[in-house]
Amino acid sequence: MKTYLECWIGAATALFSQALAGEPELVEGLPKPLAADSFGFAATLCGDQQGRFAVVLDGAILESPLVGEGMDQKAGWGELLREVADSAVGELLAQTGNKCRVEKFEEISQESKVSRAFQLQSGDRAWTILVRDEVRAPQPTKAAEAAPAPPPAVSPGFELLLDVELEAALRFGCREMPLSEILDLGPGDVVQLDRHVADPVDLIVGDKIVARGEVVVVNGNFGLRVTEVATPRKRLESIRCLF
Repeated sequence: MKTYLECWIGAATALFSQALAGEPELVEGLPKPLAADSFGFAATLCGDQQGRFAVVLDGAILESPLVGEGMDQKAGWGELLREVADSAVGELLAQTGNKCRVEKFEEISQESKVSRAFQLQSGDRAWTILVRDEVRAPQPTKAAEAAPAPPPAVSPGFELLLDVELEAALRFGCREMPLSEILDLGPGDVVQLDRHVADPVDLIVGDKIVARGEVVVVNGNFGLRVTEVATPRKRLESIRCLF
């Protein structure tokens, strides 16, 4: 069963390469002490898995405009790491069925203990990122072990929507075309899209991207092997098209 840490690593690897300038790569590294100017953020989770998850970054990373030119780099890192924490919660739900949420997200400086260490590599530069993982599933009491688990609760009235069928579509890419080119299209013409053949395709519900993945063939039909999934809140936003 996947842990929150494993889900966080997957979310961070994907979002760092997408959101940061230069598409840096997150790789496993060796832990080492950080300078006094290090900074970080801690998420406190509650729910089926609970605890504190802290990320501390090398202060030298603020010297590079990875989160965008002219941006407050520390604030930008805070927003990005909050998004990673939320995405990891969504991935944990998708992979294990465990429901939890980020109850508190706060800025920190140092951590006395380290669970894992990583390097964020961009070209010939690299920055250390340290992680302290204290997220665990609560230990069941003896009474809870003896009693059968109650059915999962949902918000009042929400269960009425669970059987609603929504149209899901795959988007391989898009392109803006003048009307004249559209009218001139004929059999055999090729329309080039804005996406490379190796890039993931989007799963669209309503007007929202709810997941991304790679195209596969299942019993002679096209299918999608999901590699990225949006947070539950973003997926639920797709049902707004019904109202």
